Amino acid sequence: MSIQHYLKEIGRGKDGARALSRAQAADLMGQLLDGQVDDLATGAFCVAMRIKGETPEEMAGFLDAIHQRLPLLPPQPQPWVVLPSYNGARKLPVLTPLLALLLAREGLPVLLHGGTTEASRTTSAQVLQALGHAPTATLASIAPGQLCHCSAEALHPGLQRLLNARAAIGLRNPAHSLVKLLNPLGRSAQPALVVGSYTHPEYATSMAATQALVGATALLLRGTEGESVADPRRHPAMTAVLRGQLQALQESQRGTLADLPALPDGHNIEATARYTQDILAGLQPVPSPITQQLLYLKQLHAQLSVQLQTAFAGEQT
Repeated sequence: MSIQHYLKEIGRGKDGARALSRAQAADLMGQLLDGQVDDLATGAFCVAMRIKGETPEEMAGFLDAIHQRLPLLPPQPQPWVVLPSYNGARKLPVLTPLLALLLAREGLPVLLHGGTTEASRTTSAQVLQALGHAPTATLASIAPGQLCHCSAEALHPGLQRLLNARAAIGLRNPAHSLVKLLNPLGRSAQPALVVGSYTHPEYATSMAATQALVGATALLLRGTEGESVADPRRHPAMTAVLRGQLQALQESQRGTLADLPALPDGHNIEATARYTQDILAGLQPVPSPITQQLLYLKQLHAQLSVQLQTAFAGEQT
């Protein structure tokens, strides 16, 4: 098999390139994930898509491909809350582990998956390990109130290969958006609540459109340095999608806080882990933007759970 005919469509430059259909995008991504494409063609794909940009239909097809290849898991007692963490900390402490632990403390099953392509950044995995949470090499069931974290490699090796291409060519590719949208329970046809983040505001619309196309449930926001946790210094705009339908959020606050929280100096592993422990122990307050995000996630998770229970009851009658 070959992706040459797809490259002819997407590789004609910014103005001449043509978008792929959802089925074509799924076939293309499937070949990449399965390791059927050589390094030269993979690089051509990455550069072409970087110039052209992804449409929601293409991203939906890419999601179809990865969802078909994820581990098949048994039925889960509750929908997972999924926190992608692929940017890490460059200036501010990475507080995605804090959000994950707060959600688990509320009794929700939480999966944090991630990594980074820049060795200079502090990652969520490093902070969680400092807090005594070892990563898992194989994705398995997650009980209510449990936090599990793993790498993209544990989700699918082909996905990690695509992420690694950034180190070779110096550009992000669709895999970097894919990991922020995917549902690790997708192959099992079970819904999850995915927390997606973006850096550039225009991605808010395209990410919501993609999640609507695949019927997903998600909370989308401009997170901290691209992470899926709210910036502790400001209340960001958030977009909610419930099984493919946009949901109105009662946003009480927006913008920079009048009183900024006392964040740790720097973003090193030890300081971030200590700050996280202090908040969990009640020695420091939870920054209000993260409290607001936590509230939205609990509300969305409750709505999703009710819908699933209603659908299950209907199937039994």
